[in-house]
Amino acid sequence: MKKLTMILMGMLVFFVINSCSKHEDEAIFDCLAASIYIKLHNSTDANFPKLMNYSVEYTGTGTLAEVKWNFGDGTTGAGTVVTHLYTKAGTYEAKADVTIKKDASECTSTLKRTVTID
Repeated sequence: MKKLTMILMGMLVFFVINSCSKHEDEAIFDCLAASIYIKLHNSTDANFPKLMNYSVEYTGTGTLAEVKWNFGDGTTGAGTVVTHLYTKAGTYEAKADVTIKKDASECTSTLKRTVTID
């Protein structure tokens, strides 16, 4: 019973973290469903090892409305496809706040990726 309670609490925390603009109970499920179809990609440029290419892919039935980036080094960006030049070697946590619109609702999910720059 404790394991089931922990799982349910974990799911509740996940739902709360993925914010939705709707205030109805089913909006939480809309956000969860939308976040399943979001993929974050990244790759380095072979000629410029401090240059990172990021992109977001959404394959759900809603519309990808906006992507805001935080590259983990104090800089930000916007767009579904971005390139970022890190000025120093290190490990960074890049975040993408992805907003999906479907019908009259809007959901924002945050995807994270840890990258190491040499």
